[in-house]
Amino acid sequence: MARLDPLADLVAALQRLPGIGARSAQRLAYHLLKTPREEIEALAAAMLGVKDRVTYCTICNNITDVDPCGYCTADDRNPRLICVVEQPENVASVEKTRGFRGRYHVLMGAIAPLQGVGPDDLKIKGLLARLTEGVDEVILATNPNVEGEATALYLARLIKPLGPKVTRIAMGVPVGSDLDYTDEFTMSKAMEGRREM
Repeated sequence: MARLDPLADLVAALQRLPGIGARSAQRLAYHLLKTPREEIEALAAAMLGVKDRVTYCTICNNITDVDPCGYCTADDRNPRLICVVEQPENVASVEKTRGFRGRYHVLMGAIAPLQGVGPDDLKIKGLLARLTEGVDEVILATNPNVEGEATALYLARLIKPLGPKVTRIAMGVPVGSDLDYTDEFTMSKAMEGRREM
């Protein structure tokens, strides 16, 4: 019977994380091996705490530790203005501008036929249901790449007949990039320069 190697198991587990290759996983594993047990236990507790206490908002699909989330329940946010983003981390990019005071809707992806992701795989039904509650404008803030553009066009065609104004963030955000890497000034200008679709 082969002997289990805990270090090899750790390297393999770390390698499954996004952006971590074999060499990075090995460096992290050796770093963790040298780290005091208390720090490792704190890291493990933090990871388990996220899995135990963080969930998705039943209204907007953003990550939250209370349901509904703070954005959906805040009195100082305009419920008639919804910003649609692809992923929960995109909400943080928009929030960095400190200029958007509406609410959010997270699609949990973008239309990507080559990866087998179609409209039915996204949280579009919840968005359409929210539009019956008197929404004036929907800002489509999907990533400025092929999948994000396809998703924005699809949503614009669905939403326009329902009445709200449909706008798209301006292209101050570089085409082909992710909103996660956009600085607050560029994101602020993109929100200000949004256009109707």
